[in-house]
Amino acid sequence: MNVWFTEYQNNDLIIGCRMSQVLHHEKTPFQDVMVVDTFLLGKMLLLDDVIQTSVGDEFVYHEMITHVGLNTLPNPRRVLVVGGGDGGAVREVLRNKSVEKVTHCEIDRGVIEAAQKFLPEITYDINDPRVELIIGDGIKHVMENKNTYDMIIIDSTDPIGPAVGLFSAEFYQSVHDALTEDGLFVAQTESPFFDRDFIKRIYKDVDSIFPMARIYLGNVPTYPGGLWTFTMGTKKHDPIKVDASKITALDTKFYSPEVHGAAFVLPPFVKALMK
Repeated sequence: MNVWFTEYQNNDLIIGCRMSQVLHHEKTPFQDVMVVDTFLLGKMLLLDDVIQTSVGDEFVYHEMITHVGLNTLPNPRRVLVVGGGDGGAVREVLRNKSVEKVTHCEIDRGVIEAAQKFLPEITYDINDPRVELIIGDGIKHVMENKNTYDMIIIDSTDPIGPAVGLFSAEFYQSVHDALTEDGLFVAQTESPFFDRDFIKRIYKDVDSIFPMARIYLGNVPTYPGGLWTFTMGTKKHDPIKVDASKITALDTKFYSPEVHGAAFVLPPFVKALMK
């Protein structure tokens, strides 16, 4: 079989994967949702014809967007995940023994249902008593819950369509207010090869609102350029100063105590985006 899915990243870049079948396809009120099976990376979630995650490489993104922040905090108890309908971020947060409650706020019920049915390898147990699932607007939820969360994870799609508001200075101020006095947040912030101006703006906004802003890296093969940035805003705790010997080792595939520190060692062209 020689059928390909092609993602048109921009006018000059496309990404293609050979697929064996379409497992699910629907148009929700918010976006086009598709789950396909690929030869190289297994099952893959697509939203509006853009790759979101795959069984073959999802562990990199989900481990890095969660454990770096969780292990920066001394005792995270309440965590909010905004977006991330595939469930991988919630799954990883639940592995932290100090977490008592994870609130998962996703605007599109269709993504949740598709992941639960077709991507059990990625998603979480929806009946876990520590999880509160809210189908609704993450921006509104953050604005209405001040001084509530120890950590907030912005697991959003690219900054287009329904996700645009999750990348604004106004939203980051609301995130700041929703965090406890020593809390932090992490957001995925796109490719340092193809989204430099965007990353500069996000870092500047976060740095102007939080006492400390940091950028760190992960390598996600299915995302444009492979190299991916995450931006953290923290009120008190510096992720670079975490003692690796005190990080509890998990059965992770990418993240480790050593990777925690190494993720903040930035190549000069990425470091320049913080100036």
